[in-house]
Amino acid sequence: MIRIFTIIAAALFAEAAAAQDHLGPEEVLAASARHFPDVLEGLAKRRAAESGVEEARGAFDLVFETEGKQYASGFYNGRETAARVRQQLAPLGASVYGGYRVSDGTFPVYEDIRFTNAGGEFKIGAVFSLLRDRDIDERRFRVTDARLAVEEAELDLLLTQIGVQHKSLGAYWRWVAAGRQLAVYEELFKIAQGRQSGLEQQVRAGARARIFLTENLQNIARRRRLVTEAEREFLAATNDLSFYYRDPGGEPLTPARDQLPPAGLLTAPPPEAAPAGDLAGLIDARPELKALGVALARAERRVALGKNALLPRLEALAEVSADVGDIAEGGASRDATDAVIGLKFTVPIQRREARAKLRRAEAELEALEQRRRRVEDQLEIDFRNILLDLHASSALVGVAAQEVDQSETMERAERERFASGASDFFLVNIREETAADARIRFYLAALKARIAQANYSATALDLEALGLGESVTAR
Repeated sequence: MIRIFTIIAAALFAEAAAAQDHLGPEEVLAASARHFPDVLEGLAKRRAAESGVEEARGAFDLVFETEGKQYASGFYNGRETAARVRQQLAPLGASVYGGYRVSDGTFPVYEDIRFTNAGGEFKIGAVFSLLRDRDIDERRFRVTDARLAVEEAELDLLLTQIGVQHKSLGAYWRWVAAGRQLAVYEELFKIAQGRQSGLEQQVRAGARARIFLTENLQNIARRRRLVTEAEREFLAATNDLSFYYRDPGGEPLTPARDQLPPAGLLTAPPPEAAPAGDLAGLIDARPELKALGVALARAERRVALGKNALLPRLEALAEVSADVGDIAEGGASRDATDAVIGLKFTVPIQRREARAKLRRAEAELEALEQRRRRVEDQLEIDFRNILLDLHASSALVGVAAQEVDQSETMERAERERFASGASDFFLVNIREETAADARIRFYLAALKARIAQANYSATALDLEALGLGESVTAR
């Protein structure tokens, strides 16, 4: 009794271990999502785009400068030291500045502005744009454009991940189907091989004519050819799968044949597809359209920048300065707080460059709008065709399963008739090969159903089914 339980436990353990060794779609999807080169490239491009935002913000960095001047020879002996800081601001294209300078000695009359009191001069001011650069300028455009570029990179990454997972899933199911087809042809070949020795005995005993041996040898040769072709297809499918199934170092992993899952995994009905629901909503959620929306936003900003370049420049200035300390060589005129306001107006006359840039930006915007329209229409047609394929392939699996059941029934009946002498060898071979062909068609139908389900998951953004989940762009 103990021995029996030991044998049963060992068998169950071996079965569980074999199941653990089977390569499932989840493992392949996890490997391609983390280690496929296209995904890693997309992640690197996103990091590069994020660096672009920081680079664009650099245009608003605080700037510090200092300078000094001294007459080294000649009639004058004045010297001046100055330090200034300037900060660009986003609102109204403004900039604020402040500074301190101090001088002593004498300066020529045409450099009278260099004089300060003994304690130096403090100054603060601001410049505002009232027309050109008020709402948009090159600095603000680059910051906004860089942020939109990050959004575009994230959408490109999502598209890449969906495409990789879609192809990875298709490669997996083709590998499984090729393995099942190979098993069918191998079984057919083994039947013919096993029958040969029995026929030889029957021929020697005079129960069968020698022509049956020749016919069976012909069957063996034909079925060996089918096995060889199926092996080639299986090895090709294995190579295709290894392109997506990778180790943590990114190197392709070649799955072994004994890692094939049971046939039931391929032929089991795929999960029910969610109802199409609001087709327009599903289309609007597609990353292609969102990426085009971001591209349109970038183009609209370029148009706004082009229109800004056509405006005249009108700047307002406000400045306050005050000297501190004792009155120095500059005299009493320096010993006061000065407030200055001013306007500066600049207008280019021909503005040919600005007009050309604006026309180009408007043309690019129109081109993107037309592309978006075409992509929307194409997505709607593709989605409807995918739904048709999904439902049709599911129905075909049921038909193929019935065909397998019927052909196997006929195969068993023909073998029984042959064993009783009521049938001939030719009909048995036909029934066997018809049943094998039916099983092949069943596996191909199941493969088409799996591919159709993968197409639906990729189009409907079923990220869970693609092995992506909520953290699709988290890295």
